[in-house]
Amino acid sequence: MVADGTGAPAYAADVTVTGGRVTALDPLGRAVADGRRVLPADGLVLAPGFVDMHAHSDLALLTEPAHLAKVAQGVTCEVLGQDGLSYAPVDDDTLAQLRRQIAGWNGDPDGFDWNWRTVGEYLDRLDQGIAVNACYLVPQGTVRALVMGWDARLATEDELRRQKELVATAMREGAVGMSSGLTYTPGMYAGTRELTELCAVVARHGGYYSPHHRSYGAGALDAYAEMVAVSRESGCPLHLAHATMNFGVNAGRAQDLLDLLDAAIAEGRDITLDTYPYLPGSTTLAALLPSWASEGGPAATLARLRDPDAAARVRHDLEETGSDGCHGVPVDWATIQISGTRSPALAVRAGRTIADLAAESGRAPFEVFRDQLLDDELGTTILQLVGDEENVRAIMRHPAHTGGSDGLLTGARPHPRAWGTFARYLGHYVRDEGVLTLEECVAHLSGRAARRLRLERRGFVRAGYHADLVLFDPEAVADTATFEDPRRTPDGIPHVFVGGVAVISDGRPTGALPGRALRRTPEGARAR
Repeated sequence: MVADGTGAPAYAADVTVTGGRVTALDPLGRAVADGRRVLPADGLVLAPGFVDMHAHSDLALLTEPAHLAKVAQGVTCEVLGQDGLSYAPVDDDTLAQLRRQIAGWNGDPDGFDWNWRTVGEYLDRLDQGIAVNACYLVPQGTVRALVMGWDARLATEDELRRQKELVATAMREGAVGMSSGLTYTPGMYAGTRELTELCAVVARHGGYYSPHHRSYGAGALDAYAEMVAVSRESGCPLHLAHATMNFGVNAGRAQDLLDLLDAAIAEGRDITLDTYPYLPGSTTLAALLPSWASEGGPAATLARLRDPDAAARVRHDLEETGSDGCHGVPVDWATIQISGTRSPALAVRAGRTIADLAAESGRAPFEVFRDQLLDDELGTTILQLVGDEENVRAIMRHPAHTGGSDGLLTGARPHPRAWGTFARYLGHYVRDEGVLTLEECVAHLSGRAARRLRLERRGFVRAGYHADLVLFDPEAVADTATFEDPRRTPDGIPHVFVGGVAVISDGRPTGALPGRALRRTPEGARAR
């Protein structure tokens, strides 16, 4: 059965692949084997390879290019450079800061060869061989850091001009758009005008804007409205990253968000979004800090945490007023669970909440939090248990929705979404819960994402299109990764092809590396 990525009803066909492309879709029994390999697919669904619209595999693709976490799910393309922080464009000093700043997301592997500085050079590195295709968003926070460091202030006109030049260069080198992380430093220090000016550059080069906006908690709707306004004023298409409504203040309020987006779409705005099909979120422990505490970069942040007066102010913001890093909601330490640490000596804390560790040690939760950041030099990652099932279901039904894992691949107990997102959509939410039909879900995970990325001849099962394909069993597909055992591959996905080359065959990885960087061009995103 072919679910072609459009959302149309699935149909039975024989499918022929030649030279890395789909060359024919024939009625059953009409295809001619003609000496080729024949793969029986009775009982399976053939779909376009899935697109992970929000991936944090920026280093994982280079250190472990076979990339089992994603290919085992049927992912054949990922979008990197997320949340406004990644490793290009940089200079030596900015790279050193970023390696420390986002080690919790990506690790900081010993002996790694950081042999790029520009976006084009990073894409060239990907072209040396990876299992899946990859697109890159130029990260606005990285651009800001390169121009003006980690200062908590608005950009001058000269600094804004320089940022716009860097974004334009990145787009010319192949970036498909720009990301922001507006609860992460230093991107969060940008004002609305600064973002709008940068997005206008992105729009002129045919890209889109993918923000992690300023709040998913107390100020969520205002934060979404700001991003819609940026899109409206700049003319830049908008793709909202992990677009949900979290924390108790937003329980059951997904429709408020969808009404806002529908009104903007009705007036002509080009808006899409992605979500992951789980309730807990995942980020770094340092992300909870108020923005003032992170000004100046990681070394300055650690110095403030060591200072008793500054630490007391951080505690007040976190526990009493609600810091902007914690989305304006006073922190509930029972919802903050350690998932990974930079220091191997601290890995035994993975799976424990800050509240648990505090009760066990007889100390105040804030002191445990502060010492964890100091001992691990900000390298700790967490799960944040703040989601709402009604919101998750309502948003995934929206016709502008796509799938994104937001998966972190480092740490002792990472979020299972890195290994389970796409199988969970197809198994739990399609087959078991009926939230989406199979054809609708496949379209969300493939064709719709391909249109947003403007992938050239990818995202659909059509003659002449690249054979980025997945075969799955609709009765057996299921995520098996759990919060206790998060690195487990899904069931029911026996075959995955990238450019007609098997990366999963009979449920086992082949080690093939046919993927490449897909660079934005006027005709669409394509490999060189």
